[in-house]
Amino acid sequence: MNKFLESLKSVKWLSPLVAIWEIKELRQKILFTIGLIIVYRFGAQVTLPGIDPMKLESLAKQATGNPLLDLLNQFTGGAFSKASVFALGVMPYISASIIVQLMGIAVPYIQKLQKQGESGRKKITQITRYLTIAVTLVQGPGYLFNLHRILPREAFLLPDSLFVPASLVILSTGTIFAMWLGERITDKGIGNGISILIMVGIMARMPRALMQEFTNRVTQQQGGLMLLLFEVVVWLGVIALSIYLVRAYRPVPVQYARRTVGGGFEKNIFGARQYIPLKLNAAGVMPIIFAQAIMFIPPLLVSFSDSAWAKNMQTIFGNMFGLWYNVVFGLMIVLFTYFYTAITVQTNQIAEDLKRNGGFIPGIKPGTQTAEYLDDILSKITLPGSIFLAIIAILPIFAYHLFRMQQGWAMFYGGTSLLIMVGVAIDTIQQIEAYLLNRQYDQLMKSGRRRRL
Repeated sequence: MNKFLESLKSVKWLSPLVAIWEIKELRQKILFTIGLIIVYRFGAQVTLPGIDPMKLESLAKQATGNPLLDLLNQFTGGAFSKASVFALGVMPYISASIIVQLMGIAVPYIQKLQKQGESGRKKITQITRYLTIAVTLVQGPGYLFNLHRILPREAFLLPDSLFVPASLVILSTGTIFAMWLGERITDKGIGNGISILIMVGIMARMPRALMQEFTNRVTQQQGGLMLLLFEVVVWLGVIALSIYLVRAYRPVPVQYARRTVGGGFEKNIFGARQYIPLKLNAAGVMPIIFAQAIMFIPPLLVSFSDSAWAKNMQTIFGNMFGLWYNVVFGLMIVLFTYFYTAITVQTNQIAEDLKRNGGFIPGIKPGTQTAEYLDDILSKITLPGSIFLAIIAILPIFAYHLFRMQQGWAMFYGGTSLLIMVGVAIDTIQQIEAYLLNRQYDQLMKSGRRRRL
């Protein structure tokens, strides 16, 4: 086995994989993560008891024909259109997390917990879990109502008096179990578990979307293979731009004053020059998720009315590839980027921490002026960051109309799906790199000589 690994090391692009495999702890974490992902994907294929799996064609057609439902179907890895026990996925947990974050602005108790460190974080996590159950009990009946509206009566094998309460319990249990899987991945695996489950659900839809696009271009002679290759090249370029958006930051230089340390053997530590990385997009994908959640509300509200105005509103806000939908969607993303950046990046807290630790920004007085200076920089870099984020979010409409793509493949050209995949992949790779660096440092410490003090 060792000789085989050594031979693989000679291949340049395989050497990082061999290095990962040789670290026992990292190997166990990756295998543990893959095992739980397989469990999650298996559960996504299990249909709710009491539904005939052979009668789900109409539900799949509805999810494919409606861009908004197709987006939900992507986040659950197809479980939504299969009436699976994981049909709600981890989306109730995401909704609960957003609600708790918003509560942190106005609820003093949540604000107090946020300042209590690890103990406060555990209490906030517990609150989020309870709130997830409440959100599931709201979304579950809505999903079951949609099943009764779409599926034919013969698709249901049980009477409603038994099917509805049993399915509601199963959907809630499925969400809680998916949440538990995500937390176990975070604790004992690699990467952020909830984000990885969402990313895996999105990526599970990619091969089918690409095959549909291949069939449309090559088999049906809608542009040919060269146009398909051009689309893939453009898609890779969009991924590169998304990586730049996720990783770009503005470094703010920070100087630390000279300090005297040591007990009995005092020595001077001269001021160290560091920097504060203010990210171009500090809000991540949350503005898109906020805006997407708001865009779901108008079609839902007007669906209860039969007036011409209501039908017009449902047509506008129910078409994800429509002009006015994307105009409103893009503007909301810009506004929510400013909002979410303001509640997550606490410049007053940063300035206070700098002052407490003897740090200062050259030319700026510590305290209030430092906070105002950071606010000014953050406002200036958030504008291009929010516009860039909005452009990537609405790229599917351009891909759909300019290249005449299939709807499923166009969804991967931007928006929440692409940014989640890029963000989660970067975060996971950084964690793996940290293990590799620690391994190299440990080997250096073992082989190096210990200096006499």
